[in-house]
Amino acid sequence: MDYGYIEKNLDLIRAKINKAELNRDNKYDKNGKVRLLAVTKTVEAEKINFAISKGVDLIGENRVSELLEKYDKINKDGGLEIHFIGNLQTNKVKHIIDKVNLIQSVDSVRLAEEINKRASQRNIKIDVLIEINIGGEDSKIGINPGEALEFARSLQDFDNLRIKGLMTIPPYFADQKKDGLIKYFDKMHEIFIELSAKKANNINMQVLSMGMSEDYEEAISRGSNIVRIGRAVFGERF
Repeated sequence: MDYGYIEKNLDLIRAKINKAELNRDNKYDKNGKVRLLAVTKTVEAEKINFAISKGVDLIGENRVSELLEKYDKINKDGGLEIHFIGNLQTNKVKHIIDKVNLIQSVDSVRLAEEINKRASQRNIKIDVLIEINIGGEDSKIGINPGEALEFARSLQDFDNLRIKGLMTIPPYFADQKKDGLIKYFDKMHEIFIELSAKKANNINMQVLSMGMSEDYEEAISRGSNIVRIGRAVFGERF
């Protein structure tokens, strides 16, 4: 199977990431280099392995069942990092706790409690991001922006859970108005900086995960250091 288009897509995306990094204001450089997370929802293992062979070292899965079905087929020999980025039900945590490096979608104390419990049983520590519903949309999960600090504090006694940063999906703009997107990305960066200043035994803010295929350049301009890109890498999903 010819997957050359994936390599071309990756080259283009990496060039745009590098350019966006170079053009961002100095105050956002503290977040370091931007990592490309290839979103592999509905993408078969063969395509994923091709992308890995072309330098992809971080992938994200949205569904527990799909992750489990593909896990043993994916080439992890080179130190591949796997993040879970979708809505995670508490009864599914036990199935992935030892298969992912980081869970990006923690949006409740109940879920964090279950992650901490399952990690403790495995005698491991699991890295997580707090998902922020930056637009306050009823259709999306996530913590209200104004409650982010209080929520982070409520998790600080979970010894097997490490809060590494924040994740968000901003409201969709049909005409992709860049100023609208920037407003939400700016707010996320403000919350990230605020939480970074707080001291707690399990809070070490390093990751600001925001930006997808349509808006990753704008997200990078406001401090994102992980962009989650699926369609622009693998093509349209069917």
